[in-house]
Amino acid sequence: MSTLPAGSDAATAGFSLASLTPVLLLGSLILIVCVLAIRLSNRTGLPSLLIYLGVGLVIGESSVPVDVTSAQLTQALGYCALIVILAEGGLTDQWRSMRPSIVPATLLATVGVAVSIAVVAVMTRLLLNWSWTTALLVGAILSSTDAAAVFSVLRNVPLPRRLVGMLEAESGFNDAPVVIIVVALAEQAAHPGTGHHPLVLLALAAIELVGGAAIGLAVGWVGSSALRHSASGSSGLFSLGILAVTVLAYAVATTAHTSGFIATYLSALVIGSRRLPHRQAVHAFAQAAGWLAQIGLFVLLGLLAKADRLVEHLVPAVIVGLVLLLLARPLSVAASVAWFGLSLREQAFLSWAGLRGAVPVVLATVPATAGAPGLDWIFDLVFLLVVIFTLLQAPTLPWVAKRLGVVESHRSRELSVESTPIEELDAQLLQVDVGEGSMLHGVAIFELRLPVGANVTLVVRDGQGLVPSGRTILRHGDQLLVVTTDAVRDRAETLIRRVSEHGRLAGWSRPRALQKRPGRAGFGTIGGTPGFDDD
Repeated sequence: MSTLPAGSDAATAGFSLASLTPVLLLGSLILIVCVLAIRLSNRTGLPSLLIYLGVGLVIGESSVPVDVTSAQLTQALGYCALIVILAEGGLTDQWRSMRPSIVPATLLATVGVAVSIAVVAVMTRLLLNWSWTTALLVGAILSSTDAAAVFSVLRNVPLPRRLVGMLEAESGFNDAPVVIIVVALAEQAAHPGTGHHPLVLLALAAIELVGGAAIGLAVGWVGSSALRHSASGSSGLFSLGILAVTVLAYAVATTAHTSGFIATYLSALVIGSRRLPHRQAVHAFAQAAGWLAQIGLFVLLGLLAKADRLVEHLVPAVIVGLVLLLLARPLSVAASVAWFGLSLREQAFLSWAGLRGAVPVVLATVPATAGAPGLDWIFDLVFLLVVIFTLLQAPTLPWVAKRLGVVESHRSRELSVESTPIEELDAQLLQVDVGEGSMLHGVAIFELRLPVGANVTLVVRDGQGLVPSGRTILRHGDQLLVVTTDAVRDRAETLIRRVSEHGRLAGWSRPRALQKRPGRAGFGTIGGTPGFDDD
């Protein structure tokens, strides 16, 4: 019985000009429905990936005028989508917010992955009596997290920058080692006795990761430098060139037999951290491409799943999911980040926030493409597990964050505004939310002691906007629009943070860190992630 038939050309052999119109008709309708479904995602707190999977499941593969059941086609399209999604993540992530989290996130993506695989393999071997090969393969497939799913839920929850950066970096890093491990295990399952010794496999994986990282950093730096010095007046064309550089990084790294996924993410991160022209257009283009890739990927995966096949895997999916959620993920978090001063509450949140998304479902097609006999059912199990536990974890994430006390009483996020004068002035726009626990309540704006070059230009209170003066008193629930130059951005954020946490007198003192470092230019003018710098 084959869930994903392994045909390479069968999926496209029957496609002709006559097939184009129904494909465009169905594709455009699906895209419009998925775009409209974002409102439902925002209201319910469910990640949009579930809605897209549901769209594909409802349509069914029989409604599509071309054959989409090929495992090779699915894997190829899945890899293409993951390249674009990783590129979008790197281009829109901020090195400034991720820098303190790089080491713990790297451990989560390596040591944490190993711990998760081992725990899932041992427990499923004991509880479900699977073979070691199957148990290890399922554990590896499920070890990659999806930050896109997390942040689609937490977009309105003010998390500390350290946790935000850790989740972002982990999701960007852990795809690469997981892909290497899954492919190696699938090949061993397909051809028993031909696989590498575990130590040899570990060494090869390390070489591929280091090589891919080096190639990604180099391609990102050289490519962005070349485009920067030859930037055209067309922001759209420049954005297309930037995305092409990240795809080039994947192709070069894969050609060199290193990790293309880590190369893609790091090249995009390098580009996103540099001061490039048309920054807002690049971000908008990357986000649009990322959304298109996610919609296409999740709908395709939904097309491959059939409700009647999923039912028989319900019990194993729940058992494996509970092992992953309650045992494997907490142990992997503790083994990776307990050494970096994270509290038990923060570790508990990181454990609950380990949502699974597109990567495990795509990797579940690898056993079929590798020719591993009798393992086609893994796709159905992983698909069902992702759906069930996303429904369990995603809606509860904001509540869990608040119950664990890891939310901040204030939030600053950079606004994406397409404004040439702002960009030319090297200025940025910050939005500051005055939360219920913030000590900004009752503070006059002049008491913030903002540096020259930063000013509160607008206060939104009870839905009404007012232009403040220096003696305007802030209240809980206010939203502030702060305009600041690049040079004093960090100082302005730090001062607002100090007053929010310690009261008005904090704004009248000059911290030692600020005396020694009067300000530095940011990596970008506009666009970033929630939270302040943890200076």
